[in-house]
Amino acid sequence: MMQFKQDFFEQLEGFYSQVYPLPISNPHWLGWSDDAAQLIGLEKPNAELLMQLSANYAAPGASYYAQVYSGHQFGGYTPRLGDGRSIILGEAIGPNGAWDVALKGGGPTPYSRQGDGRAVMRSAVREFLVSEALAALNVPTSRALAVIGSDLPVWRESQETAAITVRLAKSHIRFGHFEYFCHGEQGDTGKLSQLVNFTIKQHFAHLSTDAAGYKQWFYEIVQSTAKMIAHWQSVGFAHGVMNTDNMSILGDTFDFGPFAFLDTFKEGFICNHSDHEGRYAFGQQPAVGLWNLKRLAQALTPIIESDDLIAALNTYQSELVKQYLRLMRGKLGMHQAASLHALNSQDLSAKPLSEEAQAELDKHDLQLLGQFTVLLETNQLDYTNSLRRFGQLDPSHSHSTLRDDMVDVAGFDTWYKAYQDRVGEVADIHGWQCERNSVNPKYILRNYLAQEAIIDIEENGDNSKLLQLQQLLRRPYDEQPEMEDFAKRPPDWGQGLIMSCSS
Repeated sequence: MMQFKQDFFEQLEGFYSQVYPLPISNPHWLGWSDDAAQLIGLEKPNAELLMQLSANYAAPGASYYAQVYSGHQFGGYTPRLGDGRSIILGEAIGPNGAWDVALKGGGPTPYSRQGDGRAVMRSAVREFLVSEALAALNVPTSRALAVIGSDLPVWRESQETAAITVRLAKSHIRFGHFEYFCHGEQGDTGKLSQLVNFTIKQHFAHLSTDAAGYKQWFYEIVQSTAKMIAHWQSVGFAHGVMNTDNMSILGDTFDFGPFAFLDTFKEGFICNHSDHEGRYAFGQQPAVGLWNLKRLAQALTPIIESDDLIAALNTYQSELVKQYLRLMRGKLGMHQAASLHALNSQDLSAKPLSEEAQAELDKHDLQLLGQFTVLLETNQLDYTNSLRRFGQLDPSHSHSTLRDDMVDVAGFDTWYKAYQDRVGEVADIHGWQCERNSVNPKYILRNYLAQEAIIDIEENGDNSKLLQLQQLLRRPYDEQPEMEDFAKRPPDWGQGLIMSCSS
């Protein structure tokens, strides 16, 4: 049984509407995450829990509410959004802290905007899979406890069946909350301050609720957002709908719709078929992250000094680059050199780099990484599989298996020579290769694999592919020889699949 506390509900009256979910008929478990269950002290799924999470029974201690917020959607401001199909039960107390439990697809709320408040099975399954897949890749993310199927009909382009994803989030507070209580309160800062103080006390308990604490709080939001997006770029994840109402105040990946992992590397990859301008294309995500933070900063100007907000925003780029370099150096085995001289001499006993020399090395490495992704794009290579190849590489050897995939062989040879110079001598090749395999996944949630699992449920009522895929993605770095086919590039029909926001 879940044990709830109700801090948001009890302390922030006027920040939500109480609304009870509507039950789904013939509820059944489609998927369950043992890993997510542990976060809130649950063990195995059971019949009683199924009835509670499908809204057929009331969950003891649950309050049931939908939060109100606003947000910038595709660059334009919408003054009132809110949880249109997600109903929060409360904060479930786990062994290491509390997690909001929400029924995504629980029925209409005052913020549904003529929608039915339901989620279709395909979108619920996708959210379940990607939440847990990202967690296994060490990407900051909300989690999914379960996905529950039903026979309840819902209409989108055609008739489908409703489902519920049970989402766990350390917080559901978004950038859009602060925008709503800034712009919607006509200059009254009372509720804005109340929300900031609550957020700090709940999630940034090391900070004070005064001017110094506010300043540090915004700085930490900038840093965690930059870190999250650096993770996305390193694993080839495209979110697809980076509106400010989909940005977590904690820097967790949040609100999944038309997302995709890159198959063939493409900087301009768009995974959302509603994104006609490519605003949220894969390569645009770092810039959009900053744009969204600026909208949050605007909303906070009534209570935080503009100079302090600007100073924090100015750290975004450097933090993003720092985190991205850290992750990508790990992936390619470009360990931090102790000095520029060491870069050439492999003398790792030299003193740490000066600030200037570090900046020079960072610039050098960014160029090297940029040249590598250009090679992947011009040769139309698979991003994940190409990085996995580094686990077979002997950097001291003149031949690389990566070369066999290249059409532009001369371009690769030039890059590879520069790469070898950067990596230097590797004493323990086997250890180096194992290290690469521990950070370059073999398996990712490719859209076509999710689609195959969904089709099997739709056509045959069979969730075995979903369960198989979920188990595979729990261990993305392991070889799992019997699952080799899941690592292959997609078939022609599955290349570069794009989804709608209802996905």
